[in-house]
Amino acid sequence: MRGDGSQVLAHVDMDAFYASVERLDRPQLAGAPIIVGGGKRGVVSAASYEARRFGVRSAMPMFEARSRCPQGVFLPVRMERYQQVSRRVMEVLAGFTPLLEPVSVDEAYLDLTGTERLWGPPPAAGRAIKEAMRRTVGLTCSVGIAPVRFLAKIASDRDKPDGLTVVEDLETFLATVSLKEVPGVGARARERLGQMGLGRLVELRELGPERLERIMGVFGRRLWELSWGRDPSGVSPEREVKSVSNETTLEADTGDREELEARLLGLSQKVARRLRAKGLCGRTVTLKLKHRDHRLVTRSATLARPTDAAGEIYAAARELLAAYGAPGPFRLIGVGLSHLGAAGQGQAELFGAAKAGRNRALDRAEDAIVARFGEKAITRGAQIAPPLAGLDQDAPKGHNKKEPK
Repeated sequence: MRGDGSQVLAHVDMDAFYASVERLDRPQLAGAPIIVGGGKRGVVSAASYEARRFGVRSAMPMFEARSRCPQGVFLPVRMERYQQVSRRVMEVLAGFTPLLEPVSVDEAYLDLTGTERLWGPPPAAGRAIKEAMRRTVGLTCSVGIAPVRFLAKIASDRDKPDGLTVVEDLETFLATVSLKEVPGVGARARERLGQMGLGRLVELRELGPERLERIMGVFGRRLWELSWGRDPSGVSPEREVKSVSNETTLEADTGDREELEARLLGLSQKVARRLRAKGLCGRTVTLKLKHRDHRLVTRSATLARPTDAAGEIYAAARELLAAYGAPGPFRLIGVGLSHLGAAGQGQAELFGAAKAGRNRALDRAEDAIVARFGEKAITRGAQIAPPLAGLDQDAPKGHNKKEPK
């Protein structure tokens, strides 16, 4: 099975995760076409396999999903619940190997190298993972096992839902891989390569690395390596988080600054809670706006010191919104924080230490309330009324505003 005789890598992908969690919580929905998404103006976040038979897919506008599947059960996104179940999923996977790399709430890579005495050969290990997931979490997953990372991901998608695909012979499996299955090869690249009569990964070998690089840039050389089944990337349990962000599609296009500011506050709180949960702080706040015509703009500001406080993130984002002169209307708004580092690093405040301590205590209290009762258990007044200046604390001084190119 192992192309290089050393690695056994698995990719585990939960089947229609959001929709499956909704069915887990509502057994009466068994067999129903479930569509999870963001209201009439949002997009589909997940669709059960019953809904997919009607052509409903992730990222499809909700109005189109309703048109294709009017008998569907349409449900709002409950991210807190999905994250709760995700933690149980990852706990199950961690029981098979400490070399676990979650890449989203519903998928992860595992390095099973050297675990055959525990779980048996790859097919047996895959079946054990699936059975543990069904027994412990109550959900199905699809598992792909291969000697290289990118093929494990492709394999997990081959037999969905509730599938298991093991790459027994590297070269035989490579010969079946289409360019559409290879991560990073988009529609334009496939069209260009298709004009050259190339549709499968192994067919790229004949072009050579230099020619592929001329056609597709630096990624072309990596594609040539992949065509031979060479992928040096393994499983990295401590993969670095580069940014944390949240965004929302508005129920109706709006240019009302008070409403936009209220949305920003709620998003800033979510970002701050995620940062604190990961033990991170960041310095660069980014505002994201999408106009009615889907034109996307971002604006960024770098703070004088790292933060994980919702008030500081919100204050910077609000300044960016005020400085952006276009009146809108906008259909989407988001906020994020980057240039991350471990919490507690960097220069501490010289003044206002008592106030900062009170704010940290408030943040911890909010985290505890949300963890126990959910995000809807606590709402600041500014989220339902015009925001008040200096709600959490004064806007941080010393912003270096910049517009990304």
